[in-house]
Amino acid sequence: MLSAEDELKTIVLPPGYHAQLVAKEPLVVDPIAIEFDADSRLWVLEMPGFMSEAGAANSREPVNDLAVLEDTNGDGVMDKRTVFADQLVLPRSFKVLAAGVLVGEPPNLWLMKDTDGDLKADTKELVNNTYGRGEASIEHNANGLFWALDNTIYTSEHDWHVRLKDGKFETIPTLSRGQWGISQDDAGRIYRNVNDAPLFVDYVSARYYTRNPNLVRTRGLYDPLISRDDSVIWPIRQTRGVNRGYRDQFFRPDGSSVTIQGVGTPIIHRGDRLPADLRGDAFITDSTTNLVHRYKIVDDGTGRLKAVDAYKKGEIMASTDERFRPVNLSATAPDGTIYVVDMYRGVVQEAVYWTDYLRDYVKAGDLEQPIKHGRIWRIVHDTTRRDKAPALSKASSADLLQALSHPNGWWRDTAQQLLVQRGDSSVTPRLKELALRAVDWRTRLHALWTLDGLDAIEPAIVEHALADKSPEARAAALRLSERWLGQPNAPMAAAVLKLIDDPTWTVRRQLGATIGELPQAARLDAALTVLTRYGSDPVTVDATISGLRGSEGDVLARVVTARAGAGEADAVTMLAGAVARSGEVAAVHQIVARIADGTSPLWQRTALLQGLDAGLVAAGGGRVAGGRGGRGGRGAVQPARPVSLPAEPVDLVKLAADPGELATIAERVVAKLEWPGKPARVAVAAVPLTPEQQRRFDAGADIYKSICIGCHQADGKGQEKIAPSLVDSRYVIGVDAGAPTRILLAGKEGAVGLMPPLGGSMSDEQIASVLTYVRREWGHTATPVAPDDVREIRGLTKTRTRPWTDPELQGGRGGRGGAGRGGD
Repeated sequence: MLSAEDELKTIVLPPGYHAQLVAKEPLVVDPIAIEFDADSRLWVLEMPGFMSEAGAANSREPVNDLAVLEDTNGDGVMDKRTVFADQLVLPRSFKVLAAGVLVGEPPNLWLMKDTDGDLKADTKELVNNTYGRGEASIEHNANGLFWALDNTIYTSEHDWHVRLKDGKFETIPTLSRGQWGISQDDAGRIYRNVNDAPLFVDYVSARYYTRNPNLVRTRGLYDPLISRDDSVIWPIRQTRGVNRGYRDQFFRPDGSSVTIQGVGTPIIHRGDRLPADLRGDAFITDSTTNLVHRYKIVDDGTGRLKAVDAYKKGEIMASTDERFRPVNLSATAPDGTIYVVDMYRGVVQEAVYWTDYLRDYVKAGDLEQPIKHGRIWRIVHDTTRRDKAPALSKASSADLLQALSHPNGWWRDTAQQLLVQRGDSSVTPRLKELALRAVDWRTRLHALWTLDGLDAIEPAIVEHALADKSPEARAAALRLSERWLGQPNAPMAAAVLKLIDDPTWTVRRQLGATIGELPQAARLDAALTVLTRYGSDPVTVDATISGLRGSEGDVLARVVTARAGAGEADAVTMLAGAVARSGEVAAVHQIVARIADGTSPLWQRTALLQGLDAGLVAAGGGRVAGGRGGRGGRGAVQPARPVSLPAEPVDLVKLAADPGELATIAERVVAKLEWPGKPARVAVAAVPLTPEQQRRFDAGADIYKSICIGCHQADGKGQEKIAPSLVDSRYVIGVDAGAPTRILLAGKEGAVGLMPPLGGSMSDEQIASVLTYVRREWGHTATPVAPDDVREIRGLTKTRTRPWTDPELQGGRGGRGGAGRGGD
């Protein structure tokens, strides 16, 4: 272990850049998140309870703090510490507000207040008790609390956001996305990442996708900007101390990782005191490889984005010290630079997910201890000149209006948030002036959303913004116009529909979402136009269909008869999928009839079949194909309904039996449809559980919710690219439990994710319980598992040091497996 001063000597940045020490232990201990308040004080959430018990288990004791650091002499180094809130149990996130602090301590979200001005919380009000899961893994639980441009406080890996309205907090349903941290760009687009997938963006707000449970996909929400395979990292030390450190293909001869191992905290740099070429770039932490990575965000000129590595060889910040663990970054800072939260630990992978390889590595390096250290660094450049320290909490509203034009995003964000929280209507005239005539489009955007947050937005202002020269402002105006679009013959509608042929995807995609707020007739006409003109863009397709709940069949019929071409195949597929998911028998029957019509174009029949395949629930209640959205998360907000036709679809059955190119898809569709007289599937009757087995099942349900749900999800279908579906998995529902027992004991690697070994942290009783649960949940009828069964396999495989592979498990070494889809 090194002192902070010695650690600084191990940190390398590009020429001209430097790391400055802002805080170190004992002023800060085990930091995991930071935020600056309106007066430039640095709030730090600390988690010394993380892996502090024997065996690197997490402590459930109330030993964690939210502290406030101050620089009392203005030298840029924090020198005073005040504990605002202590005795917290594994807190995940916080948000400093004008009249208190939101603190996420799963399963509770608290509003804590300092009523006497000593920077110590003396009141604590429960906002909601469903903020994540209290007993869940730290790696997979609610976090975030990021106040974005649209005045929504966003969460990550959670199913609701928060909004402050009239002094009260309301929750907004959403689709769970991301893992650790959230950020936004100047346009208000939300960025997240997960596991080893480095960067995702929301082109369209999640709110739209929650309004239609029939969606089979949610492109535009959590869209990937770069894949792990396309991103190359350059650690400056060997980094084999990761879960898959034994996989040689991921490492260079010197032991340094070629690829990202564990990302967190994406930020978009919006400051003004670093070189201008950093502005708008994305930064992520990879604490497992001891570095901070930089991406350039590239816009094709119309709003379609991608990320590329900023350096051909090198990093914005890396260290030769294995205990340098950047776990968080400042999204914005009042001094216009980037702050790095260094937990300074030997290991940051939660112990419950360790492979045997990592466990041995940690033991050999004696990396579990010491803990209770931590540093905060600031990235600066030779050209950096410190800005004045803000004091915005007591600034006049006029001064806050001035700050909306500041070149540093932190000042603009903070000023907007304070104005909205104050509810000062006296600033409305000046805000209107800024929205109409400010030179900088970013200032116009902040003015629009501040007016909205004050409920002072007016149609004339929005209509003017719909013609703004900035596509970001036009897209925001579309969202703001929705206040009035639901009214019959709303004057705003004409101005909105003029943007159908906007030159940018930024606006057209938002338009696709916004037209869902029009009255029924106008909505369908506009959707038809959008889908037939821009049906090749999956984001526009899904955003548009999100507003068609209950009308997907009508629009589909109009699209396929509107002389649409193969370019609209994706729109046809997604509409057909939504119809299938809705369970509307008559509409599904019409699709089946069109598929069977040999005079329909082949592309159209194929698209319709693919849609049915994606949207139909498997016969008997299995999983829904294509139910994941955005290439990185759950798409549907409720299960699909099964479809039973009034009679056998003879032509479709015949198509499934033919040797033609449609047969394979048709066969899958036929298998998912029901009709009177269809031969019954052979089903295995579930043998009732004994009282002891039922007790074990119930205990297993609790274990699953605590450890497994973060990756495999409540419905067992898994997070894409992280964990496969357990529903109907050959390993889960096999004749015996040999394979899943081996997987839990030693782990498993495969095409989707890495299942860590749990044998070292779970008893035979616990493994038997959770296996009993997954083998009897979600319609499964497999036999329960007893502790003696687990004990036997534990003994047989005690020398196993690496995760199992599919060939090993399917070749007999892992026990027998039943028919069905693969999965952990």
